[in-house]
Amino acid sequence: MSRISARFAELKAQNRAGFVAFITAGDPDYDTSLEILAGLPKAGADIIELGMPFTDPMAEGPAIQASSLRALKAGQTMAKTLAMVRAFRQTDAATPIVLMGYYNPIYSYGVEKFSRDSHAAGVDGLIIVDLPPEEDHELRKPAKAAGLDLIRLATPTTDAARLPAVLEDATGFLYYVSIMGVTGTKSINPADMTAALKRIRAATSLPIAVGFGIKTEEDAVAVAKSAAAAVVGSALVSEISRFTGPDSKVSPGAAQAVLSLVRRLAGAAHRARN
Repeated sequence: MSRISARFAELKAQNRAGFVAFITAGDPDYDTSLEILAGLPKAGADIIELGMPFTDPMAEGPAIQASSLRALKAGQTMAKTLAMVRAFRQTDAATPIVLMGYYNPIYSYGVEKFSRDSHAAGVDGLIIVDLPPEEDHELRKPAKAAGLDLIRLATPTTDAARLPAVLEDATGFLYYVSIMGVTGTKSINPADMTAALKRIRAATSLPIAVGFGIKTEEDAVAVAKSAAAAVVGSALVSEISRFTGPDSKVSPGAAQAVLSLVRRLAGAAHRARN
């Protein structure tokens, strides 16, 4: 059983929703980012999404776009991102890590090499935002051969005709994008989300994590009552930005502030079904 499957099995047995924390690798710099990454499990993150910095993250709102630019400016590379995962695995062998991002950096790195190196570093799955099911075979096959889950995305516009293609060969969990638009720009609508999850569950046994509209503890509770996990990203990277000046200098306390926010949001998600 993969780390992802094992974690969702644990959550189901405990009758609680999981909390998925997204940060961008190398934001605002390598050392601070690694400090945050290492602290996420104790702060309440059940699964970690580690963003691969990219110059043109088309699905992202201003907060995550800025986080990618900060990371790239600080010298983050794919090799450094995998090094962060290896460093994390020296002290945590259980928490699943999913790399999330765009196909161009993977293609540039070399798809088969990326898949092998990611698994060797301790990565468990991939979410590639701009690679639809019809086009992901060149990544899907080497990723599967390397033992990586390829996690697909469904959206409010994924209808009954489209859903089977999204679910075909999907593993790990399904990521439901709760809003139409980019990350961090709108709030979630619980009624719409609940109706969508009911429809999707009729077609798959995969756990469904929900993201793209969770900013507050109230949002986390609303999602956790219906979904297998709540995903938070923009709120966390926005917290990082508060500690990063225009000169890219990072003020003390950035990691502690982000982890404190994770504790509050994860705690809300974990208590939602009590």
